[in-house]
Amino acid sequence: MSYNLLKGKRGIIFGALNDMSIAWKVAERVVEEGAIITLSNTPIAVRMGTTDELAKKLNATLIPADATSVKDLENVFATSMEALGGKIDFVLHSIGMSPNVRKKRSYDDLDYDLLNTTLDVSAISFHKVLQVAKKMDAINEYGSVVALSYLAAQRTVAGYSDMADAKATLESIARSFGYIYGRDKKVRVNTISQSPTVTTAGSGVKDLDGLLDYSERMSPLGNATALDCADYCVMMFSDLTRKVTMQNLLHDGGFSSMTMSADVMYQYCKELNQ
Repeated sequence: MSYNLLKGKRGIIFGALNDMSIAWKVAERVVEEGAIITLSNTPIAVRMGTTDELAKKLNATLIPADATSVKDLENVFATSMEALGGKIDFVLHSIGMSPNVRKKRSYDDLDYDLLNTTLDVSAISFHKVLQVAKKMDAINEYGSVVALSYLAAQRTVAGYSDMADAKATLESIARSFGYIYGRDKKVRVNTISQSPTVTTAGSGVKDLDGLLDYSERMSPLGNATALDCADYCVMMFSDLTRKVTMQNLLHDGGFSSMTMSADVMYQYCKELNQ
């Protein structure tokens, strides 16, 4: 159901690879709510994924770009403003990748060159997006920029490896840049700390199925799905949250406030007594 919450707004969605991507669901929902958008992903992701199908479906311009390249990002914002007919109202940063996780390097045996790549792609790219947008004055007053995070930024999650460092950096950037962007341009910057979600990028995390089952049992409302996250992003992009900025917004069915649920305790005791 559409409420026209984003009618007349223009946005950029970074990171939609295929229909398993949270960014894909966000792109579909924001258009349902009346927005017009552009899509951006790396050239190799565009070739390997199905983003072109989404672009055709949503009548969105697809702009291949490396989000770690300032020059590419300048082109994304310039092309988006031209294609959409004006300055941008919202941006989604849904970009994350760890070569160390892909190569199954444990956290106490990281390849540091690969760590630099993890941080650049998954966190510093967010700073670059914000810096380019601010220097180009590309976002309207009370525009909203959201990046997707995860609870491993604050708490240890076995197997999440150096992506935890990247998410912690991402959230720090949202606070530090959010202050400056809010003060100077009245632009909002937030992160959403999402439940573990089955995505192409997340599938590389060790024991993901176990993590999903555990968080589902622990969370009073269950895990937040990709579509749930898309709905939350719609709210954050809308005028209903004009005074929300510099926040890490927990979207996890209550998981982050739990120590032990009855369901998890039952399962633990059941297996202990086998």
